This record gives sequence, structure tokens and C-alpha cells, in this order.
Amino acid sequence: MIFILASNNSKKLAEMRGILSPLGIELLSQSEAGLSIEVEENGSTFEENSRLKALGACDLVNAPCIADDSGLCVDALGGAPGVYSARYGGESCRSDKDRYELLLRNMEGVTDRRAKFVCVITCVFPNGDSIVSRGECPGEILAAPRGEGGFGYDPVFRPEGETRSMAEMDAGEKNAISHRGRALEKFKAKLREYYADK
Repeated sequence: MIFILASNNSKKLAEMRGILSPLGIELLSQSEAGLSIEVEENGSTFEENSRLKALGACDLVNAPCIADDSGLCVDALGGAPGVYSARYGGESCRSDKDRYELLLRNMEGVTDRRAKFVCVITCVFPNGDSIVSRGECPGEILAAPRGEGGFGYDPVFRPEGETRSMAEMDAGEKNAISHRGRALEKFKAKLREYYADK
């Protein structure tokens, strides 16, 4: 089965391929599928944004399209950066490092470091059906970045029950506990149910 990921993020693609390939799913990035689209993420929730992206791709190809919207929600910042995680700091923050350094500055002197990664995955089928799953990974914001792996805010996030940052884990360890890994496990179960009814 060929599915299209409504993204060209190579790290996200590799992460999702590793989890979905045992189901016999060949996951292509949108560029591999010949798509060149940029959907405006103007939703106010992760659910809205993931659906917008999946629909945008599915309108152009005759294949199931998967999109995720994910981000970091920090309790002391009222849930920010949230759906704006990839755009945190606006034009002045052009890299993951810029964004997590801004986050650390905004958290200076804050004792409540609780946070969670959230991921919502939406798959839209050409017939209009859809599957939605949500995964969360609770933890806390570290005082300084640690580790070279992962991407995004991984170097400054320590998952609950762990001594290491997300960036200090290998891909298998991260996938087992990450918000995206948890959302994908739920997605896999829902996908099996979906095809069992066909």
C-alpha cells in the first residue's frame, strides 16, 4: 500500500517509515509523490492543522494521505509554543536551535518545568474517510540542551521517568515513548480496524 506523507521533513519521514513499514505501508514524502504544496496551517488545534494538511495533499493525489501536527506545550507558558512550535519566535528564529534557545530564555527562573509533546496524526482517504489519532509524551524542560540526536525541541526535553533528554536516545528508544510513536501506535491499530471492515 502506498501512502503519502504531507511533508518533506526527512527526519519525520524516517521516523514514520520505521513505525509503519511493518504494516506493509510504503510511505512517500510529498516531493517523492510529485507534490509541491504548502498548506496554510491556520487551525487553532493540532487536530485542525493535521486535517488541513492531509486534505490538501489528498485533493491532489488518488492515495491515502497522512499528515501530522505536533508541538511542545509548556505549562508555565500557558501551553505555548503549542501549534506554533515550528514557528516559535517568528522570523528571528530560523532554526531548531534558535527556537529552543528562545524557549530556554523564556523559562529562565521558572521552577515549574512541566511540559508535554503532542502529536495528532490524520489520514484522509480518497473516498472521504479519515482516521485521527493523538499521542502525548509528558516530561519537563531542561535548564540546558543535552544530546545530538532527534530534532526540534528534543535536546531540551526530558521525558517523564527518564534521566536523558529526547536527543540523547537512539531512534528506537525515542519511538517507543515519543508523542509521535504513541500516536502512530494508535494509528496502526485504527488502520488495521479500518481495513478489517473492507
